[in-house]
Amino acid sequence: MVNRVVLVGRLTKDPMLRKTQTGKSVLSFTVAVNRQFSQEDQADFVNCVAWEKTAEFLNNYARKGSLVSVEGRIQSRSYDDKDGRRVYVQEVVSENVQLLESRSVSESRSMESAYQVDVEYDDFNNNNNDQEDDGLVLDISSDDLPF
Repeated sequence: MVNRVVLVGRLTKDPMLRKTQTGKSVLSFTVAVNRQFSQEDQADFVNCVAWEKTAEFLNNYARKGSLVSVEGRIQSRSYDDKDGRRVYVQEVVSENVQLLESRSVSESRSMESAYQVDVEYDDFNNNNNDQEDDGLVLDISSDDLPF
């Protein structure tokens, strides 16, 4: 039997490092991954967790929008929330995570994205208000892949 996952996508938000009661570093993050559905691309948002050195590395160098490669395994677990309800979670336990673009490329892309969002929002508000707002689309093309 094999339980192996390989993902290439972008972080949906800045990672935040936490410590367990025993002092181990743990980091939860979400990777947005494109998939082809019919004639259009859709994104899946995959919850991941990294431990110890991998968690500290991501906390120091990865930011929202960073292009990453994640290798790991799928884990299912459950816990009781504060209201006493059972919550079931599936996540990828990351064994190897790599940043796939340099910091300068990532920063320039995020600056361009921020400018583009501002311009698109202004254009949307200044044009016909009857237009539909489909929101932002995550575009991860095959050109972004390292292989």
